[in-house]
Amino acid sequence: MIRVKTPGGKLVYIYIKKRGSIPKCGDCKRKLAGIKATRPRERCNLSRRVKTVNRKYGGTQCHDCVRNRIIRAFMMEEQKVLNQLVKEKNKLEKIEAAKAAKLEAKKLSHLVRLASCFHIS
Repeated sequence: MIRVKTPGGKLVYIYIKKRGSIPKCGDCKRKLAGIKATRPRERCNLSRRVKTVNRKYGGTQCHDCVRNRIIRAFMMEEQKVLNQLVKEKNKLEKIEAAKAAKLEAKKLSHLVRLASCFHIS
């Protein structure tokens, strides 16, 4: 509360409201750029244009956290693709190994049959 002299010469009290706070990022708790400081109760009556910035997660997260979130999502997708490729490669290697083993067994059985035909021991 402060005293102010009006143009008419009277002294009156002016009630000062508390200062508003700037909204903070949900992840890193940094102040959000581009959003004015207002009281939380006043903020709910303001238009959307005043409460946000034009970006994904505009009024709730700072630009660095949004950037990190996008990079993390991209890297996770890349990791999934890489894991799938490794699985396919391992599967192909197993199939090739099985084919090679089968071929060896076939050659060996053929030699055994030939040996039995000629009575070679």
